Amino acid sequence: MTKKYTVITGASTGIGRATAKAFAARQKNLILVARREEALMLVKEELLAEYPSLDIIVKSIDLSVPDECIKFFKSLEQFELETWINNAGFGHYSTFRDQNVLRTQEMIRLNVEAVTILSLLFVQKYQDVSGTQLINVSSAGGYTIVPTAITYCGTKFFVSAFTEGLAHELKAANAPMQAKVLAPAATKTEFGKVANNDATYDYDQAFGMYHTSEEMAEFLLALYDSEETVGYVSREHFRFELTQPQFAYANQAGVNQKNK
Repeated sequence: MTKKYTVITGASTGIGRATAKAFAARQKNLILVARREEALMLVKEELLAEYPSLDIIVKSIDLSVPDECIKFFKSLEQFELETWINNAGFGHYSTFRDQNVLRTQEMIRLNVEAVTILSLLFVQKYQDVSGTQLINVSSAGGYTIVPTAITYCGTKFFVSAFTEGLAHELKAANAPMQAKVLAPAATKTEFGKVANNDATYDYDQAFGMYHTSEEMAEFLLALYDSEETVGYVSREHFRFELTQPQFAYANQAGVNQKNK
């Protein structure tokens, strides 16, 4: 029987690392991706100590470089992929006028371009394979505009709308692949420190409520197990909900461009 693999980007820490542990507990072989190879190796060692029968591949790649995304996918030719989780991303919080241009460019490349390229390559190869899933990690800020985070929210609105649209397209084509979007609210990870450029960032001071990475990984598994398209955490009450797509969808309305 051919081994199948789950790919998780941004797997060295936070939600990605917790998700790797959650899928390993389900005896899923893993391909873990992040920039920091040493951190990835620690995740691999930890997982193999508990699940020695698993095959765990680590790849140190900077997905904010578009050509690296394509090279990375080509490097997986020998593996049979079952699930792809685009989790890698970061925030850049400040007023728009004060944003660092280079940092903003990097955020757009990782949050938008890498997600699009990797989703496209995965869909092109596996759309018609039964049991396959694409899960893109967005944010509650991909459905609600947050002050001092408007560019970050813009990248996540793209992820949400793009993935919901892809879910509609796959269903219309009767493709067995499912596309889903996870939208976390505040989750205690390195995200806050990076987004605010503050090494002392404290979630307990910044938020009255937040989730742990482990809780968010459980939410992701609930989405994975469901037939719904969106797993959403409200910024107001922090409850997790599984829902149908949230954005308006024009479908085959008469005003649409006619397909050839």
